Amino acid sequence: MPTRWPWLSLLLLIVIVISPLGREIIHDAFFSGEALSRNIAQFMLYIGLGIAVLIAVLEWLVRLVISRRRARGASTR
Repeated sequence: MPTRWPWLSLLLLIVIVISPLGREIIHDAFFSGEALSRNIAQFMLYIGLGIAVLIAVLEWLVRLVISRRRARGASTR
C-alpha cells in the first residue's frame, strides 16, 4: 500500500456525483425554484457529504493502521 490517501472512497464519491441521481440532487439543492424542495435537497446533500467524509476518514484510518503494522513487521497470527 504505497499511500494512505483514501482514494477509493473519493472515486466512489465522484461516481455518485456524476450519476444522474447525484446531479439531480445537486441541481435541486442549489437551483430549485421552490424553497421546500431546495431545503429538502440541501439536507440530503449535506447528509450524503457527511457520510462520504465519514467513509473517507474510516478508509484513511484503516490504511494508517495497516501501514503502521507493516512498518513494525507484525504478523497476523
